[in-house]
Amino acid sequence: MEFLIAFSTDDGKNFNEGHFGMAQFFHVYRFSEGKEEFVETRENVKYQEDETLKHGDPGKANAVSSVLKDIDVIVGQRMGPNIVRLLKKYVCVVVKTNAISDAIQLVQANMERIIEEKNKGEDRKHIVLRP
Repeated sequence: MEFLIAFSTDDGKNFNEGHFGMAQFFHVYRFSEGKEEFVETRENVKYQEDETLKHGDPGKANAVSSVLKDIDVIVGQRMGPNIVRLLKKYVCVVVKTNAISDAIQLVQANMERIIEEKNKGEDRKHIVLRP
């Protein structure tokens, strides 16, 4: 099974400090057959738009989703109130580590759990992974 997985980042190495949707960029990796490969960096095009919008605003969730149309799983250190909307489209993974490289290993080690949640469709719950 193949997945496209997006990691939230501002610097390309570590997770951004805010919620997933507040990242400047998303690093996209393809996970398949126990391997991962970097695919591309996507800019969060709505990142600097209307900062008066509060966390949990449906417009923010739609903006993030438009950048991540073909993504299966999203990974970040924090998810905001929009997680209820994002779970309908993605498996949402919260990691308790700073480095994206460490998170990649956590995702690989927990792929069965991720597949199980993906198969639940809109009834899925988020996953928390710790080193």
